[in-house]
Amino acid sequence: MTELKNTQLAISSQTDVIVCRQKAREAAVTMGFGLADQTRLATAVSELVRNALRHGGGGNCLIRDLEEKVQYGIEILIEDDGPGIADIDQALEDGYSTDKSLGLGLPAAKRLVHVLHIDSQPGRTCISIKMYLQKKAA
Repeated sequence: MTELKNTQLAISSQTDVIVCRQKAREAAVTMGFGLADQTRLATAVSELVRNALRHGGGGNCLIRDLEEKVQYGIEILIEDDGPGIADIDQALEDGYSTDKSLGLGLPAAKRLVHVLHIDSQPGRTCISIKMYLQKKAA
């Protein structure tokens, strides 16, 4: 298994959406993910970073390797200091939007990765996504 260096990226402009997406894809390549999983991860990161910028006014993106009991892969944390997500369950439903968009971003991101977890309160939202490469040998 190739280990990643923790990569911390600021989110403050549209350019940062592209940079975070690109760094996530590069991390997936480094870890040995296939092209389909690279694309799924990059797409989810792009959507979540865009949301942090649009709804949270910016924030941070941390890309790191993930090693759990029987699996390893990539974990990406996206944080912002915005107003928070009032109803996380509702926000994860297709079609729900607080800004007249199509309301497909969060639900799509959740479908693209293996794990999506949201911790949100007024003044801070942290979304963790995980993609597993494979199970460790027993």
